[in-house]
Parts: sequence; C-alpha cells; structure tokens
Amino acid sequence: MTVTDLVRDVAVVRRARRAPRRRYALVLAGLTGLAIAAFAVNVLLGDYTYTVPDFFRILAGEEIPVASYLLMESKLPRAVLGVLVGLCFGAGGAIFQATLRNPLASPDVVGVTWGASAAAVFAVLVLGLRGTPVSLAAVLGAVAVALLIRSVGGAVGGHRLILVGVALTAALASLVQYLLSRASIWDVQVALQWLAGSLHAADWATVRALVLALLVLVPLLAVRARSLRTTQLGDDLATALGTRRRDPELLLLVAVLLVAFAVAASGPIAFVAFMAGPTARALNGGRTTIVGAALVGVVLVLAADFVGHYLIGDITVPVGVLTGAGGAPFLLWLLARGATGRNPA
Repeated sequence: MTVTDLVRDVAVVRRARRAPRRRYALVLAGLTGLAIAAFAVNVLLGDYTYTVPDFFRILAGEEIPVASYLLMESKLPRAVLGVLVGLCFGAGGAIFQATLRNPLASPDVVGVTWGASAAAVFAVLVLGLRGTPVSLAAVLGAVAVALLIRSVGGAVGGHRLILVGVALTAALASLVQYLLSRASIWDVQVALQWLAGSLHAADWATVRALVLALLVLVPLLAVRARSLRTTQLGDDLATALGTRRRDPELLLLVAVLLVAFAVAASGPIAFVAFMAGPTARALNGGRTTIVGAALVGVVLVLAADFVGHYLIGDITVPVGVLTGAGGAPFLLWLLARGATGRNPA
C-alpha cells in the first residue's frame, strides 16, 4: 500500500465517522426548532393571541389587563408543563426501549404507566385524596410496579421481563375498571379526567415540582447514558466492553422516575413514550438518541395540546386522547415493518 492509498483510506474513515455526527447535529437542530415553534404557537396563538413584543413585555413585568393574567397563569404554565412532560416521557421511553432492546418495551406497554395510574385512581376513589397526595401516590405506584416487574421478570433485557409487564398492565387495568365501577359519579369524573392525561390543571407549583425532579434525574442520566450504546449489544458483550452490570438497572430506574413524575404532573399521556424513541431513531439513521427522543416528546405533547384545545370544534380534547389515537396506528406500523425484535430499529 502506497502513502497515497493510506492517506485516501484515512480520509474515507474520517468522513465516515463525521457523517453520523453531522446527521445527529442536524436532527437535534431540526427537532429543537420544531419544539421552539410548537412552544411559541401554544403561547402566542389560541383564543387570546399575543404579539412577540407583548409577550416579552409581560415577561419583563409590564401589566397588561387580562392579557398578563391569561399568559402568566394559564397559557405559559401550560406550555412549560407540556415541555417538561414531553421531555420526561420521550427520554424515559427511549431508555426503556434501548435498555430492554425492544421498540415495544415502552412504559405504557410494560406497565409502569399503569402502576402510576392505578395508584392515583386508588388514592382518589378509595382514600378520597386530591392534589399533591395523588401525584405522590402516582410516583410510588410507578416505582412499586417497576420493582415488582424486575423481581419477577428476571434480568434486564430479557423477554420475560416484558411479558411480566404486559401481564401486570392487564391486571392493573382491570383493577382501575373495578374501582371506577364501584365509585360515585362525582369521584369517577375526577378520576377519568386524570386518566385521560392532559395539561388543563397546569400551574406553577406543578412546574416547579417537575423542574426539581429533573434537576436531580438529568445529571444521573447524563452520567450513566454513556453505557446505553454498549448496553444495546447484549449483557455479555456490554460487560466485555467495560459496562457494569448495574448500569442498565440504574438507567431503567432513572427512566421509571422520569415517567412517574411526568404521569404525576399530567396524568398518563398515552403513547408519547412509545412513539418518541422510534421516531428519533428513524431520523438519526437508526441510532438511539435520548436527547432526540426527548425533543420528539416535547413536539408531540405540545402539538396534541394545541390541536385538542383549539382545533377540534367547540370541545376540548385531552392530550392523552389524541396521542393515544396516534399511537395505535404507530404500533401497527411497527408491527407491520417487523420492528419488534430485540434490537431497536
């Protein structure tokens, strides 16, 4: 091999290594732009519209009758909560699918979301709780179900763990239906509003609580996320490459907490965690990207909230209803293209 051939080969390798990075940067830039656009649409448009200068004047403290109250107490906390919830669902779903090496292994399917839902419904219908205690019950329920799945299902990444989660999902759904059938009409309405998954009850207290949770969980995720790429190769190979066996479990714990806090803040917004990961992977050339999935989650939640709030006649459709309607054909598409194996597509 001549020096010229060697230089040419090195240049080819460098271009091959730069191409995925360039695509990744473009994907993140595009998704960030979409997320910002969706946030702006939710805040500035709707029943009461704002100009960009008015928006910044209100943020700076200027008082504009009616407009200031609607923006600061309704539209802005709703949009900010949509961003935070979308980040949690998107990142949590991507971690589930990558760690368990199955694109169907989202919190919705495995049972974590239903654990939170069943605990919250129990708190509302049986214990008569409202507000923050219901949110705490949802978090505890999600964590308890995740621990139960792990103890019964065996090793992280095994098909048995997913099957146990599916079985628990069916059992928890039956429990929720039973509780709804035994409760008063008023309590059932409260529980159903929560189960639908929406941002209608957004306030700054909920936003602050979710921000605090993210301030703890995001650094933990950043520390452990490096092992995610090798985790997808299988337990034995990942260990040979230096990944500790506890890393997948720690990543899953972070994902469970992300989803649990999101469900506690907004209710179980269906299929966002399920759709975000595969969508981000498809845009990124088949490579898992937690940041990309988080941004896809933001776009999905904000877009569904705006459509359900303003574009469907005179009624308000909860976010979870629209994302659930979109998630069903998405699942059928994944099944049709055969993306149900152990390795995410």
